[in-house]
Amino acid sequence: MASPRWTGACRLANMSYPAELDARGLHEWAARTVEELQRRRVEINALNVFPVPDSDTGSNMAHTMESALAEANKGEVDVAEALAIGSVRGARGNSGMVLSQVLRGVADATTDSRVDGAVLADALTLAVTLVDRALAAPVEGTIITVLRAAATAASQAAGESGAELHGILLAAVEAASKALAETPSQLPALREAGVVDAGGTGFVILLECLLAQVTGHAPVSQPLTRSVPLRSEESAAREPQAGEVLAEIEALFFFEGSLSDIEEALAPLGNSLVIARATETSASVHIHSAEAGAVIEKAYALGKVSNLRLEALPQAGQAASCEDSAGGGGTHRRIFAAVPEGAARELFEKAGADVVKPGEELQSAGEEDLFLPNGCGGDPGKATVIPTDSLVAGLAALSVYAPSSAQTDDVLAAMKDAAGSMRVAYPDRESVAGILEACRTQLGYGGEQITVLTGLEIEEEELARELGVDVVVLHVPGLRTEIGVE
Repeated sequence: MASPRWTGACRLANMSYPAELDARGLHEWAARTVEELQRRRVEINALNVFPVPDSDTGSNMAHTMESALAEANKGEVDVAEALAIGSVRGARGNSGMVLSQVLRGVADATTDSRVDGAVLADALTLAVTLVDRALAAPVEGTIITVLRAAATAASQAAGESGAELHGILLAAVEAASKALAETPSQLPALREAGVVDAGGTGFVILLECLLAQVTGHAPVSQPLTRSVPLRSEESAAREPQAGEVLAEIEALFFFEGSLSDIEEALAPLGNSLVIARATETSASVHIHSAEAGAVIEKAYALGKVSNLRLEALPQAGQAASCEDSAGGGGTHRRIFAAVPEGAARELFEKAGADVVKPGEELQSAGEEDLFLPNGCGGDPGKATVIPTDSLVAGLAALSVYAPSSAQTDDVLAAMKDAAGSMRVAYPDRESVAGILEACRTQLGYGGEQITVLTGLEIEEEELARELGVDVVVLHVPGLRTEIGVE
C-alpha cells in the first residue's frame, strides 16, 4: 500500500493536472528529454565508473533518445511504437539498452500512445521484466535498481483510490531519486569514486522530464557532484596483478535471427552482454569482449547483422612492462594507423588505433607495435607493418585484433589474414547506383559479405536486399567510397 503522503498527492493531482498524456504530449516529452540529456551529457559522463570508466553514459543515453525521437519524427507509426523502435535500433551502451527497454515497455503498455497513471505503472513494471530478460548478468546499484524502485512505487501508488498520472509519477520520481542516492552503498566502484550511478541518473532525468511535461514546468534537478575518489583495502585487492591485461572492445549491433542462439553463442566471449529486444526475432546486442573478431564472426554466422559499432574500452589497470613479461612482451603493444583527416579518423580511434597522418614517421613506435598503412603510406619505424592497402582493409584487420594476447605472431597472422581476405574496389561513380553496380561486379568474383565505407547516405538494409549478401555500411562524411568484399 502507498503511504498517506502519496494518497494525498494523488488526490491533489486529480484537481490540478491532466489525467493522461496523448500522442502529442508523449512526443513533446521525448523532445524535452533529448534536450535535457544533451544539456547534462557531460555531467552524467563524469559519473561513469561502472562497468568500465569510459565516460560515455550521458552521451549514450542522449544518442539513444535522439534515435527514438528521430523515428517518431517520421510519423510512420504511432508515437510510442516509434520511440521504442528508434531507441532499440539506436541504443548505445548498457544504459542506452536499458532505456530502449523502458520505451519498449511504454509502447507495449499503451493504446494509441495515450499514457495515464495505470499505463505508466504497467509500463515501468513491464520494463523491469524486459530488462531482466535482456541482461545476462544484472548488477544491483545500477540503473536496473533505480528502474525497479520506480516501478514498485508507481504500482503501489496506482493501487490507491483516485490515483492518477501526476501522483503516480511523483511516487516514481521520488522512489527513483532515493534509490539513485543509495547506489554507492550497493556498488563498491561507485562508493570508491564518490559518485552515484550514471545510468540511474539518466533514468531519473527521464522521469523528471515526464513530470515536467505533465506539470508544464521545467525539470528541477539537483546538481550532481563528484567527490575525490577514496582508496580502500578492498579496492587495492581488486587491482589487476602484474601482466594482467583487461583491454576490451565494446561491440554493438542490431541482430535479426534466433535471440536465444546469439545469447548462448556470445555469453562465453565477454561480459556486459545485453540483448534489448525489438521483437522476438530482432534485438540490439551489446557486449564487452577481448575477442571482438569472434563476436562478429558468431553474429554473422547466426543471423543478419546491421549497424555494427566497435569501440575500444579503457584498460582497468596497467600491464607489466615488456621487459618484465615472461614471454618477451606483447602487453604494451600499440596499433598505429595512417588515416587522412576527417571523420574516418574517429572510426579507427574508436576501434583502438593510434591514428597518425599519412606519410608520418612513427618515431615513437617500438618493436612490439603494429602499423596499418591503409594505402596512405608512412614510415613505420620499428613497428611491424600489416599490409592494408585501403581503409576498409585496415578496419577488417582491426576487427580481429586480440589486445589481450601476448602472442604477437598469432595476432599478426590473424590480422594479415583478415586484411588479405578483403578484396577492395572503388565505384566508377560516387552515387548509390554506382556503389550498387560496383558491388554486383565484385560479387561476380565471389564473396559472402560486403563492407561499404562511404560519405554518401545509403540504406544498409536496402543494399543487402538488392545484393542478397550481408552488408555493413559505415557512413564517413567526405570520404571517397571504398568497397570491401569478403
